[in-house]
Amino acid sequence: MKCYVKDYPRPQFVRNNWENLNGEWEFRFDDANIGEKEKWYEGFQGTHKIQVPFTYETKLSGIQDESRHDYIWYGKQIRVEGERLLKENLVIHFEGSDFLTTLWVNGRMAGSHRGGYARFSFDITDLVKEGENLLVVKVEDSFDMQQPRGKQRWQKDSYQCWYVQTTGIWKSVWTEYVPKVSLKNVKMTPVIEDACLDIEYQVDAPESMWDGSLCVEATVTFDGEFINRICTAIVSEHTCAKIDVAKKNSSYAWTVKTWSPQEANLYDISFRLIKGSEVMDEIESYFAMREIRIDGNNILLNGSPLYQRLILDQGYWKDSHLTPPSEEALIEDIDKIHALGYNGLRKHQKTEDERFLYWCDVKGMLVWSEMAAAYDFSDYAVCEFTREWMEIVNQNYNHPCIITWTPFNESWGVSQIKTKRPQQHFTEAIYHLTKSIDSYRPVIVNDGWEHTISDVITLHDYEEAGEVLKNRYGNLKEEILSSEVYHCCFKSAMAKGYAYKGQPVIISEFGGIAFDEGAGWGYGDKVNTKDDFIRRFDKITTAIKEIPYVCGYCYTQVTDVQQEVNGLMDMERNYKVDPETVREINLRQVGYWRKI
Repeated sequence: MKCYVKDYPRPQFVRNNWENLNGEWEFRFDDANIGEKEKWYEGFQGTHKIQVPFTYETKLSGIQDESRHDYIWYGKQIRVEGERLLKENLVIHFEGSDFLTTLWVNGRMAGSHRGGYARFSFDITDLVKEGENLLVVKVEDSFDMQQPRGKQRWQKDSYQCWYVQTTGIWKSVWTEYVPKVSLKNVKMTPVIEDACLDIEYQVDAPESMWDGSLCVEATVTFDGEFINRICTAIVSEHTCAKIDVAKKNSSYAWTVKTWSPQEANLYDISFRLIKGSEVMDEIESYFAMREIRIDGNNILLNGSPLYQRLILDQGYWKDSHLTPPSEEALIEDIDKIHALGYNGLRKHQKTEDERFLYWCDVKGMLVWSEMAAAYDFSDYAVCEFTREWMEIVNQNYNHPCIITWTPFNESWGVSQIKTKRPQQHFTEAIYHLTKSIDSYRPVIVNDGWEHTISDVITLHDYEEAGEVLKNRYGNLKEEILSSEVYHCCFKSAMAKGYAYKGQPVIISEFGGIAFDEGAGWGYGDKVNTKDDFIRRFDKITTAIKEIPYVCGYCYTQVTDVQQEVNGLMDMERNYKVDPETVREINLRQVGYWRKI
């Protein structure tokens, strides 16, 4: 893509004038929570050096302290070009910082943000001066189980499938100069049946400019060839447009190039905000023409049934935990997942770095986007979860690789959803809120079991024996989907008061075969040899593919994660078994009519 800039944190909304603030920062623990009282933000003195964006718990941070510290501080000097502030604003972006983040600039508060996974930004134009400026950041975190935390532990030691906590800044920090009249956001929705792209512009401009004198020019190209250009007058803060992307009078045998795992076609699009002859702002981006929808018990991609071969991806690295060590590490994961014969992944209990979504777009990797769970249900938990989930859906809406939203997993945070109406109402509300922003993608509100309202019914089952797995779902379909039989021996498919209504069915967790010479756990009995692993993997994977009404699966998982040793790769990304063998099993044509 022509918009690609290595390490740029927001690949679908690219400006030229930016600075990466990753690297060495001053750092200090504040276990007594005295920093604000003593006004550390006025002249911060660190006790450690830390490599941002790696958290203090990790080796790559330079500190590697896995103990709990609820209050931590960062400090860094940045240089500012004073003359630029006459025409541009200086904005600082945090791609992710867990949990409550407060920023001071030269001793004055710039703002704060709650949530560990969504991007947030502060306009610091009025707080900076020519030359050197001091940034001071305080982050507050806790072991509160009502806070969305995903796989982060809430006890002193890691246990079961919960791992070392992530505290503070864990994604990129960067600044950019933004024109004072600028594009704030662009929402892009492909409409294949009309061969067009629906666009919603959000513009940061005074109301006096909403008189038609300000316009946005959108130019679409594909593989360097001009497709179309439109100019839309700005008449409000939010202005809509529609651009035809069908190629006319071309020697090519196509009018619209669609995106799929087999052919990940992407269109380039540039936006220019113009007043008269003056270009006020310019953005480079991309989009894809693809449609994901449900037809009966089928999930259709661009009008054709889609069999999803997914793998669970928790996105952990040995020396950096939730933070990818580099952009190349993200690419390596995607390429190795492809090499194993999977066409998609379920990003589990994590909102991944947006560069990851970019490379999934480029490489044709399907993504289920999931929210980090809270574990206790309360008014506070509902508010925190809802606000951050809405931020995430809005921020990642434009990525074609995302084909499913999965806000809840296995009743985490709604543990009494089987019978408790308030918890059922919560999942219904999240479903409808998500649909209000994105009416196109399927939403799975409680992946694995105890569904309320859901576009897809997903079942988790770690049965070890392929024959048992095949017989269970082959012979007991009606009983399982009506909750007469609990599919995984202890959980039902539907919550009380809800019925199966013919939705597509996917086995969205299975396998988890433990294979490692040392300590650690997986699902079922640990295997001792590569041959034993392949035999079990083959039998359970093939069994699922032979069930005619199941339209996909998600194997657990890509890599080992700390004490969990059930990955197809270890934490260093070394394959445990021959990837070609795994690929052959995943791609083998078995079962019924569905093409896999």
